[in-house]
Amino acid sequence: MTGSIEEKQYLVRFKADKKSHLTVLDHDVCLTHCPDKLCTLFCPAEVYKWEEIRMQVGYEGCHECGSCRIGCPYQNIKWEYPKGGHGIVFRLA
Repeated sequence: MTGSIEEKQYLVRFKADKKSHLTVLDHDVCLTHCPDKLCTLFCPAEVYKWEEIRMQVGYEGCHECGSCRIGCPYQNIKWEYPKGGHGIVFRLA
């Protein structure tokens, strides 16, 4: 299958839980120690959005790649697998 990443992401569906499996441990770390807000750059699903003074987490669209678990230089993101039956649902085209 060829195509852009956006076309491939269109094939992905999600069954979101009511509770996030992603947690920013300390929002002050994002505010005071991370001027580049790196998670907003390396997350392929664009789950992390910086809004004025706080990191917002749109966990419902998480691709479960784990990049935030290893990419945050301050280890400020707690990543867990979604509860059974929830999370990403792949569809082949």
